[in-house]
Amino acid sequence: MDLSFLDDLGPEGCKKYVDFLLYHYKVVDAFWFIRVEEEYGLPVAEDLNERVWGKCGELGARHIVERFGIKEKGLKGFVKALKLFPWAVLVDYRITEHEDHVILEVDKCPAQEGRRKHGKGEYQCKEMHRAEFEDFARVIDPRIQVECVFAPLDGHPENQDCCWKFILKA
Repeated sequence: MDLSFLDDLGPEGCKKYVDFLLYHYKVVDAFWFIRVEEEYGLPVAEDLNERVWGKCGELGARHIVERFGIKEKGLKGFVKALKLFPWAVLVDYRITEHEDHVILEVDKCPAQEGRRKHGKGEYQCKEMHRAEFEDFARVIDPRIQVECVFAPLDGHPENQDCCWKFILKA
């Protein structure tokens, strides 16, 4: 992959390009899901989403660890890696570290917001994110346990779409 064109963009241009890439990544994901749902139905789209995002979580964590030299294990290593995961930026994860656990909250999920905006209603994303987070966490430290506090289609506060808890098993 030839990235030499980035040299001409300068720091501000590189930031704009990263912003474009992240936005485009989100658009591709959204239209992939929408087209699968239209062609095969929502349950198939949700099932495929779960399988795809489990693998994306694993590969994302593995590549982040390799590319950014993350050596830490446990919750500290998990948070350090997770902050570099593209979806942490796209979805604006709010990560709160506690001594014995980490809380991840998402106020307005772009995917769910888009569905609500277009009258589609929420889709079941809990198992997809569970697979994504479990596979991501396992790469960092297999002792990390993932708990869903709530996620669609669970009932959830109007101002928050999901909440996850990560605990380091003894």
